[in-house]
Amino acid sequence: MEQKLSNLALNLRVLKESLGLRKTANRSLSEHLELVMQWLCHAQDMTSDNGVSQTYLVKYKKWANSYPETTGYIIPTMYRYWALTGNDEYRIRAKKMADWECDIQLAEGGVLAGALGDSDKPTVFNTGQVLFGWARAYEVEKIEKYRESAVKAANWLCDVMDSDGCWRKYGSPMTLSKGPNLYNTRSAWGMARVHSISGEGRLLEYAVKNLEWAKSQSHSNGWLEENCLQDNTQPFLHTIAYAMRGFLEVGIYADRQDFVDLAIQIGDALLQRLPESGFMPGRFNSQWEPTVKWSCLTGNAQIAINWGRLYKLTGDYKYKEAVIRINTFTKSTQHMRGNPDERGGIKGSHPINGGYHPWQYPNWAAKFFADALCTEGFLTKEFDYPDDEDIVIS
Repeated sequence: MEQKLSNLALNLRVLKESLGLRKTANRSLSEHLELVMQWLCHAQDMTSDNGVSQTYLVKYKKWANSYPETTGYIIPTMYRYWALTGNDEYRIRAKKMADWECDIQLAEGGVLAGALGDSDKPTVFNTGQVLFGWARAYEVEKIEKYRESAVKAANWLCDVMDSDGCWRKYGSPMTLSKGPNLYNTRSAWGMARVHSISGEGRLLEYAVKNLEWAKSQSHSNGWLEENCLQDNTQPFLHTIAYAMRGFLEVGIYADRQDFVDLAIQIGDALLQRLPESGFMPGRFNSQWEPTVKWSCLTGNAQIAINWGRLYKLTGDYKYKEAVIRINTFTKSTQHMRGNPDERGGIKGSHPINGGYHPWQYPNWAAKFFADALCTEGFLTKEFDYPDDEDIVIS
C-alpha cells in the first residue's frame, strides 16, 4: 500500500508539471540566480568532502557522491558569483573545490570517471572539464599548484589522443555510446584555456587537431555524428550544445573561422526549433527535427549561453531574444520555495520523468542555469560584472 501511494504521488507530480508551469514572471534574474547558487552550496554541503554531489535523486530522497567532472566547471561559476556579489563564501567554496580536485587527480594527470566510487580509471571528458576549474582558480588565486595540475592533465589529454585528433581511448564507462565522443570539443576548449595560462604550444595544437577531426564528422546542415551519451541518431540538446561551444571557443581563440562558422550553423539550426513558449525539445535527429516531447533543461541553459556568445560575436538581436525566451521557460521550472533539496535546483528533464536524468536534480543543470542567468544579465545590463571579458562563461 505504501509503495502504491508513493507511485501515485509521483504520477500526480508529473501530471501537475505537464499541465502548468510556475508563475515566476515577476521574479528577477537576481532572485533566480541567488537560489540556484544556494542550491549548489547545499549540494556541496551534502558530501563528505569538498566536491559537489553529482545529483539529488528524488525517488530515493538521496544525494549521490561528489562528481569530479562537474565540480571542476562549477568552480568558475562560484568565482563569478563571488565577483558579482562580493560574498567571500563563494570564493572560499571555489578554492576548496579546486584543492579537492588537486587532491584526487590521478598520478598520470587524468581525472576519474563518474562520481567518487564509480570507477578507478580516468576519462577524457571529465579531465577536460576540470581544466576550467583549475585555470580559473589559478587566474584568481595565483597559486601555482592549480596551473601545475591543469598542465599535467592537459598534457595527459595530448598523450592519449589518436593521431587523427580523435579521442578513442578513455571514454566514459558510464555512457551507453561506446564510440568516440564528438562533444569532447569541450575538452579541447579546456586545453585552450590551459594554453592561455601556460603558453604550452602543443596544448593548442592538439586542441585544434581534435576540432579538425570533429568537423570531419559534421553534415552539410551542421548536424554532428558520434555526439550523444546514449543514441547517436538523436543526440541530446545537452551534448549538441557541448560540441557547439567547443567549436565556437576554440575557433575564436585559435582564429579558425571555419570552426566559428560551424558553431553559428548549429546555433541557427536550433534557433529555428525554438517555439514562442521557450519549451525546447530534448533530442534532435539528423534533419534537426525534434524526436521527443520533453525538455532537457541542462541543454536549455547551455544553448542560452551559446546564443549569448553569438550575440556578443555578431550583434544579431535574434540571439539575444532567444536567450531571454528560453531562460524564461527554464526559470518557470525552478522551485522557488519548499524542500531545500530541490529548492533552487534544476531538474534533468521537464517533466521530471523525461529522458534526460529522470527524477533527478543534476548539479551541472544548476551550474549551467546559473551561467545562463549571468549571460542574460550581462546582455541586458541587469548585472554589472566588473570584468567584461568574463562574458566568456565557462
